[in-house]
Amino acid sequence: MRVADLYIRVSTEEQADKGYSQRNQEEMLRRYCENNDITINNVLIEDHSAKSFIRPEWTRYLTILKQPKNRSELVLFTKWDRFSRNAGDAYQMINHLRKVGVEPQAIEQPLDFDIPENKIMLALYLATPEVENDRRALNVFHGMRRAKKEGRALGIAPIGYKNRITEDGKKYFGILEPQATYIQWVFDELAKGVKPADQIRKEVNRMGLKCGSSVFWTMVRNPIYCGLVFVPAYKDEEERFVNGTHEPIISEELFYDVQDVLDGKKRKVKSKAKNEVEENFPLRGFLQCPNCGGMLTGSSSKGKSRYYSYYHCQPGCKFRHRAEEANELFERELRKFIPHPAIKELYKVIVGKLFADYSRPENDERRRIADEIDRLSEKMSKARNLLLTDVIDANDYKVLKEETEISIKKAESKLNTIGNKKFSQPQVEKLMDKAITTLSRLDTHYGNMVLSKKRELIGSIFPEKIVFDGKEYRTPRLNEAARLIYMINNDLYSTKNRKGHKSAYLSGQVESPGIEPGSKQGSKELSTRLVPDWVFDNAQGQERPHIT
Repeated sequence: MRVADLYIRVSTEEQADKGYSQRNQEEMLRRYCENNDITINNVLIEDHSAKSFIRPEWTRYLTILKQPKNRSELVLFTKWDRFSRNAGDAYQMINHLRKVGVEPQAIEQPLDFDIPENKIMLALYLATPEVENDRRALNVFHGMRRAKKEGRALGIAPIGYKNRITEDGKKYFGILEPQATYIQWVFDELAKGVKPADQIRKEVNRMGLKCGSSVFWTMVRNPIYCGLVFVPAYKDEEERFVNGTHEPIISEELFYDVQDVLDGKKRKVKSKAKNEVEENFPLRGFLQCPNCGGMLTGSSSKGKSRYYSYYHCQPGCKFRHRAEEANELFERELRKFIPHPAIKELYKVIVGKLFADYSRPENDERRRIADEIDRLSEKMSKARNLLLTDVIDANDYKVLKEETEISIKKAESKLNTIGNKKFSQPQVEKLMDKAITTLSRLDTHYGNMVLSKKRELIGSIFPEKIVFDGKEYRTPRLNEAARLIYMINNDLYSTKNRKGHKSAYLSGQVESPGIEPGSKQGSKELSTRLVPDWVFDNAQGQERPHIT
């Protein structure tokens, strides 16, 4: 009686699409062995692709065949595509099995290898599934390429996006917050060319966008974020970018500016050297010692279970205070900064006017970019004529064409960005309401800021050093704009009866708060006095117009 091993293979895809069943294959093989008086030795059940013989169960089976005592005469399977879907690998494996005395056989497609003509049938059995695999792969490739040409982003959504499905079953990339806001901040910082990229990565990690170095570099090089989808070259088609159907997080102009910075094409801005400040010491460099008048610094000392941070004076002075308590007292101090309702209305009037001036069309810049696009298009036309007259060869023309198309793409993105800089009235009002909310909850926004933004805020409010005696903060003078907006010393209340204050702050020609100023002269004087040259950053890190 002959002895056989049973090989049962099915992939998850086949089982789902075609209804293949491991139990059904085993039943057929066992019935065949009973009918032909074949003893079953080993039963191998595989759930793996047949594109190659690198399969877990088949690898184990080859190890079993190295032991002559456990070796069978046959290895049976239902069809040849269960054995392999690659003709070249299948012939090699058949020769290997026959050399060790094992005959492979498909019970539904039996072949006698002693008859040479049967090798033609074997080639047909093996080639058919291989052709089927190749055709399926080609269909998938062309389908994905067609989707990319139509602007559809495929695959797993990158950081800042999430895979979503529309009601009609179409997949797309949807923006995921707050990651998208963090990514926009990253590109804005990189475009400035001031901070190293790795420092920006560490800062955004502290903000909440957790990503390693490799993920970060892939992110800042990915055109998906500016709404572009890359279509690779194929045969006679050149590689190119198409406008995606997904919503962009940043503009094309910003994306190309960042690429220039990363490639070294855009010179980085030289900034003044700044001392690195640890996260626990946002006030270092702003505090003045109450004992000797020197500058307080900060450092951490190791205790039994953790590190303790302190603001302290220089050697020779014994002033020392816990940094955690000092930082908490400072945030409590910021709670006093509440704008007067009259200042809120005045802020809207002045900032609204500035936004109106800021959103005027940039005709000169638009004309310059349009002329540049025309010049590049003319350059392309000349190069095409030189190619037709055999002055330059095809390779030179291709290089010139690619460089010019990239330049035109950048110029067009800048032109589109200029056209999108206009703000509608509802947008202006929404931004002003957001700014007023930030001004009204300064302590809350301060606590959510990154370290660099905290220090910018402190410097903008307190132009002089802050004296901290361990219990409270004292400062000789606030920023003039901050003093007038928040009225920390209630200076403006004294103007109610025009006593104890210069009338220049509130002109007699200006009507009561909440009502539009009565004359242009009074309005101009009031806006000039109350809003000096000062820039305020909100919690989102967005720069506001430079008010003068």
